Amino acid sequence: MIILANSLTTPAIGTVIWTTLIFCLFFFLLAKFAWKPILGFIKAREEMIKGSLAAAEKAKEEMAKLQSDNEAILRKAREDREAILKDARDVRDKLIAEAKMKAEEEAEKIVEKARIGIESEKSKALLEIKEQVATLSVDIASKLIGEQLRKTAEQEKLIENYLKEINLNKN
Repeated sequence: MIILANSLTTPAIGTVIWTTLIFCLFFFLLAKFAWKPILGFIKAREEMIKGSLAAAEKAKEEMAKLQSDNEAILRKAREDREAILKDARDVRDKLIAEAKMKAEEEAEKIVEKARIGIESEKSKALLEIKEQVATLSVDIASKLIGEQLRKTAEQEKLIENYLKEINLNKN
């Protein structure tokens, strides 16, 4: 065992030279043919990862911008809705006020027409009553005068009194 342990710990000089020569040849072949494609692939992969990270960051920024835009649009839509509702309420209140005013005007016109109609009917009724009173008064007076004027002297006196009154009324 000592022989084996000795050969492993102290290799022969030829083995060291051949191992170094093979390592250098292997290193040269790797450097010439493999490292450039491997490094190019690693660099391309690194660029792809950087591009993906940049695209993800850009997408994140765009999402934040879209979210803020959506919030602004929603806020604007709410403000527009409130303005439209306020305008609708104002129009409704205005229409109600106009309808009330028109109703009051119409009521006043109807009351005025009724008042005028009542006054007219009252005047007509008073005229009819006056005419009836005058007719009745003339009838009663003619009956009373007819009986009192049967005497001709009294008739002449009454006619003279009437003529004097007519002459006084004309002056």
